[in-house]
Amino acid sequence: MSTFQYPRVVITGLGVISPIGIGKVDFWNSLKSARSGVDFLNSMPTHSLPSKFAAEVKNFNPVDYLYNKKFLKVMSRDIQLGVCAASIAMKDSGILPGTVDPQRMGVEFGAGRISSTPDELVGAASHGSDPDDEEMFTRWGEDRMGRICPLWLLKQLPNMPACHVAIEHNAQGPNNTITSRESSALLALAEAMRTIERRAADVMIVGACSSMTDPLDIARLNLFESLSRRDGDPLRACRPFDRQRDGTVVGEGAAVFVLEEYEHARARGADIYAELLGVGAGCDGFNSETTGAGTGLMRAMNAAMRRSNVRPDEIGHINAHGKSTQPDDLVEARAYHQSLGMAVEKIPVTALSSYFGTFDAGTGAVELAGSLMALRHGELPVTLNYEYPDPGCPLNVVHRQTMPLRNSLAMSVNRTSIGQSAACIIRAL
Repeated sequence: MSTFQYPRVVITGLGVISPIGIGKVDFWNSLKSARSGVDFLNSMPTHSLPSKFAAEVKNFNPVDYLYNKKFLKVMSRDIQLGVCAASIAMKDSGILPGTVDPQRMGVEFGAGRISSTPDELVGAASHGSDPDDEEMFTRWGEDRMGRICPLWLLKQLPNMPACHVAIEHNAQGPNNTITSRESSALLALAEAMRTIERRAADVMIVGACSSMTDPLDIARLNLFESLSRRDGDPLRACRPFDRQRDGTVVGEGAAVFVLEEYEHARARGADIYAELLGVGAGCDGFNSETTGAGTGLMRAMNAAMRRSNVRPDEIGHINAHGKSTQPDDLVEARAYHQSLGMAVEKIPVTALSSYFGTFDAGTGAVELAGSLMALRHGELPVTLNYEYPDPGCPLNVVHRQTMPLRNSLAMSVNRTSIGQSAACIIRAL
């Protein structure tokens, strides 16, 4: 009896738009040079904001990347980042229009809550507003709703990045969106991998995008997340696993990967970044034994290693989530020790959020792009601002200078504050 073999899945295209660079070359140069993307907010007044700095994408013009430029009017900042990153990834893959059966190419995207901007609603909100007017809310439905653009909602729907990407590249295959905050990108990667494995597609465009630099997002996150207050020195604000960390930094960005069935990629002579060996997922749940223990991340890592047939001591490096909050980093470090045992003491750990902060769904995608570039160049970037090791996070954090990779295997992880977790293992070919 023959044993069923899953098709191998490889990554053949990469597009990244981040606070430290647009495109893989600028992105990698910033990582290699330890150049942070965190700075004071330039896009808006900050005097009334609880946090006055962020990691913003600079010098970004979507017109330079979009094919269907007429859709810009219904694209929020988040969507623009994601769709443009997809265009970069497809160009990088070498897949030309018409060379892949459209019905054999799909899209899987991670996205989060897309905020509306005050500019979009100010006309309706300010027209005739009077807090003493008892009929104000009645007239909202009768009159002011008509002052909002009819297509306004299309900018806010999290499934729109995947829709626009499919339109841009005529991808008529499976199309889905994952909304699980920071774990979205890796969960989208898992679904795309399963799609190719069950032979429902030959090519999948996979990624995630988000922008959290809007004033409403900053105010909202300040209420239930810990944002850094290092207003005097933004460059040193995001400091994963450092004892003096005081919170995360908001950011924005997107990264997109072209996944392909291995034989399909080889037949067209594609340049392969890495093979996707396995993705695992888990959630902490809620009971006296698991609360705050990071059990979801443990299960995610264990599942990824089982699926990849990889032992903990074989992992070349860990691309950590490293949110830079006191509780999240402690939970993450604890999960590494529980899942990887003694091997964790020798595995190099880098936390790329120290370069560009945390920004919901797009975070995990941009971090994974960092590992792909590290595997390509054989060098692991440092974690910025790691100056005072935290005894509660005893990890082999790479700092001071880049480190040569010890092998071609990497594990990237992401975890939300409520315990939804994902881990993936990739291997350079």
